[in-house]
Amino acid sequence: MKTSAHYATRHLTAAICYAFLALIGGVFYREFTKALAYTGNTTLSVVHTHYFAMGMVFFLLLALLERAYPLAGHKHALRATITYHVGLNITVASLIARGILQATGTVLSRSADASLSGISGVGHAVLGVSLVIILFGLRGSARKAALGHDLES
Repeated sequence: MKTSAHYATRHLTAAICYAFLALIGGVFYREFTKALAYTGNTTLSVVHTHYFAMGMVFFLLLALLERAYPLAGHKHALRATITYHVGLNITVASLIARGILQATGTVLSRSADASLSGISGVGHAVLGVSLVIILFGLRGSARKAALGHDLES
């Protein structure tokens, strides 16, 4: 079984990757809209913040929490973390697709628009479910730690 230090390192690596993706997303938004002389609102503007907050900050916090309340022993932790990555990236991919279409002035059919919204919804749902599983895993680890601490005193 992998140790909590191993998982903390993986979470820190994920945080670094999401920080780079956030920076790339911000630069892409700025340069892409500037190249098109687009000045309206677009969902490209939130790619940067989604990757920073839901990617980098989330995994930084998870790394810190992993040291105090190890998820390594939770039976669904690895799957939930992988699912969180999938959900976040589906969500951001749909934001990028919608933002590019908005900036280029592409008009979607009702069914294409609904499909893109549906994909975004699936990403958000996957993200939400995995987040809840991770939070319950942390709570379970905190309870185990509290019980172990109470037994020692």
